[in-house]
Amino acid sequence: MYETLGKSTYKKLFPVILTDNGSEFSNPKAIEYSAAGTHRSHLFYCDPSAPYQKGSIEVNHSLIRRILPKGKSFNDLTQDDILLIMNHVNSYKRKKLNDRSPYDAFSFYYGEDILGSMGYVSVAAEDINLTPKLLKK
Repeated sequence: MYETLGKSTYKKLFPVILTDNGSEFSNPKAIEYSAAGTHRSHLFYCDPSAPYQKGSIEVNHSLIRRILPKGKSFNDLTQDDILLIMNHVNSYKRKKLNDRSPYDAFSFYYGEDILGSMGYVSVAAEDINLTPKLLKK
């Protein structure tokens, strides 16, 4: 995403990354700094067993789990699969966003160009699929 968005946009969107202590975040320097040593962001960890510290991200987690139930491996997912999942999840309207989708809220504040550059598209409400059938080929 850093390369796709460019330094300025990436730093504007991700000045801080708040996450759990999962193994995928075990190398904070690789996340905070580019391969060339440019500082990109600050990484902070939530306390163990404190999902409330990550706020609304837990809603996305539960929606993703509708498509990929607990116990289902993520190992065989392609980048296209992940993009498909996130396009459906981020097109789902939320009460907390005044019945807007995360896609709509982001595009309002930052524009659709950034979303398009990363391959994100809005899915019409009647086409949103948050079931395992979404990935059936």
